[in-house]
This record gives sequence, C-alpha cells and structure tokens, in this order.
Amino acid sequence: MNIALFTPNQNPYSETFIQAHKKFLKGKVFYYYGKQPIQLEGASSLYSAKKLLPLRITAKLFRKPPSFIRETVLLRSLKKNAIDVVLAEYGNHAHYILPIVKKLKLPLVVHFHGYDASNTAVIEKCHRYQEVFLYASKVIAVSRKMESMLLALGCPKEKLVYNVYGPQPEFMEVQPTYTKPQFLAVGRFVDKKAPYLSILAFKEVLKHFPSARLLMAGNGPLEDACKNLVNYFQLERNVTFLGVIDAPKFRELLSESIAFVQHSITPTSGDMEGTPLSILESSAAGLPVIATRHAGIPDVIVDGKTGLLCEELDVNSMTKNMVTLLNNPAVVHQMGAAGKENIKLHFSLERHIQVLQEVIESAL
Repeated sequence: MNIALFTPNQNPYSETFIQAHKKFLKGKVFYYYGKQPIQLEGASSLYSAKKLLPLRITAKLFRKPPSFIRETVLLRSLKKNAIDVVLAEYGNHAHYILPIVKKLKLPLVVHFHGYDASNTAVIEKCHRYQEVFLYASKVIAVSRKMESMLLALGCPKEKLVYNVYGPQPEFMEVQPTYTKPQFLAVGRFVDKKAPYLSILAFKEVLKHFPSARLLMAGNGPLEDACKNLVNYFQLERNVTFLGVIDAPKFRELLSESIAFVQHSITPTSGDMEGTPLSILESSAAGLPVIATRHAGIPDVIVDGKTGLLCEELDVNSMTKNMVTLLNNPAVVHQMGAAGKENIKLHFSLERHIQVLQEVIESAL
C-alpha cells in the first residue's frame, strides 16, 4: 500500500505525532510537505526548470488558471508513485489539496488536530469543510470536544473516528524521582496555551515555597511577553526559559520534576487544543498533570487521580493545585503512578497507530 501523507510543514519540532504516522504506518509512506510549492521528502525537486518550462508554455498558450502548474506537477508525482490512499494532516490542508485528490479519485482520510477544527477564520476560509466532509472516506478527531465540533460543522457521524494520540514508548520508560520542587511546562508560546497564566499561578506559589522552580521550554510569539512578565515580578531566580528542547532532554526533566503544568484556554479566535501530546507524554512518564478542563485534556487526565484540573482562566485554583502537590509528596507518587498506568492501558502509541492503520485500510 502506497500512502501519500500530506502536511503543511516539514518535520516541525511541535508535530511529533505526524512524525509517528510517517514512521510507524505500514506500507510505503510518501511524505508531501509544504504548500507553495508542495515538495516530496527524499526526492529531487518537483519543480525543476526542466519540468516547469513546458508547463509554463502550455499555461500561457491555453490561458490556464494559476493553479494549473502546481496541480499538474503534483498529479504527475502521485501517479508516478502509484499512490493508493491519501492521509491529509489538518483539515484546512485537506481542503487545499482536495481538487487534486478528487481528480485522481483517491480515497482520502482527513486527520484534524486542533486549530483546524476550532479557529473560526480557518473554518470559514475552508467553507466549513463541506466539500471535505462530502468527499472524505474517514475523518479523525483527537478529542471528544473536537468530535462534537466536527459533527456540528456537518461531518457525517458514520465517517467520524475518535483516535487520541499516543506518546512515544520511551516516555513510558521514564522513572521519575520527584527530587526537585520543580514544575515543567513544554509547548509553544501561543494564545491557546496561555503560558503567562501558568507564570501568574506560579508567582503565588512562591509565597508558600520560595525555592520552587518553573521550567518553560518552547518558543513562539508570546515568549518575549512572558519573559517581560517574569522580569517585572522579579521571578528570574525561579522561572527559567529553556528554548526548544528535544525529546531526550524533555524526558530528563520529567524524571526530576514533580508535575507538568499547562493552562490551556480558548482565545477570541476560537483556536483550541486537540489533545496536547506533551500532556500525554508527561503522564506516561509518571508525572501528575496540572492543567485546565480544555478540549481533550479531561479525556486523558482524570481529575484527582492522575492530575489536578481547574477551569480556564482560574489562576487561583491552579496555584492551589501546585501548592497541594508541593505539600503532599505521597499524592505526587500516587497520581504519577496512576497516570502512567492510565496511558499504558488506554492511550498507547501502538493503539493510536493501529486505529489509524485500520482507518486507512478501510478507506481503500
């Protein structure tokens, strides 16, 4: 089986779930990335001068639309590689490539991830996905909240599949020591993750535990604002910005921290999480998760058993949850162990890939 996996970006650090699809799906995966132009990983450029010249002449002579060259190049590549089925990562990217997929009458599986199912502007730009839902063989949602949102947009129930991500097996091997009064936050500095609210919650923790620390890894448009906030409140000794870290470093930090924190919210754009992979990874590693009842988080974190959840924007409750764990080492151990078992039983990567494999095969 030849699978064309389409994604708007090439191997971004924050999309390890897509890399897992590329790596573990059975069959031969052809990884098409980008948008203008789309390229095929591991192959020479699809848009060499030799290939483009006759297409440009044809487009000019016959007054073809602007999309003619892009679509023709991609059609030829898909035919050459004898593609059997297309897996489109992100609903809006499925909308973008749909005309090409339809021309070849290829089965299409659409994998939604977060903003593509919630950001109002994105949804409207894609005409509320009506053509995508009509043509697609299957549509995948990664949270119960996303599932209900896609149904409300008009996705037929019989096409919709609920399939949460799974963390890489290496995270299950982490044995946390809980040796430091340290909280860990890993993710992009963007509106829906609201890293500044985690900082505000942690600021109040320091009144009770002056030696506590908050480590924040990642980058994004809100990074400077968060650094300014830390400087303003003179928290530099307790809050550390790590930049982008790799998976081994993430696991190392998980092994010595007492909890993972993330204050996800729904901003005015409507942009929401799917189910944050970093939360799954942290729970798999055996850390309690302190987060909000947002999107798919309550699907995978059992409040009071594998972590502590509060409502969006409830900074005071997040502070109390941090203090609770600092005051109760036994609770930290119990929640961490329960979280690891919960991920092992219900949210493994093996299970996620198996469901996705079955969906793709059924589309054929």
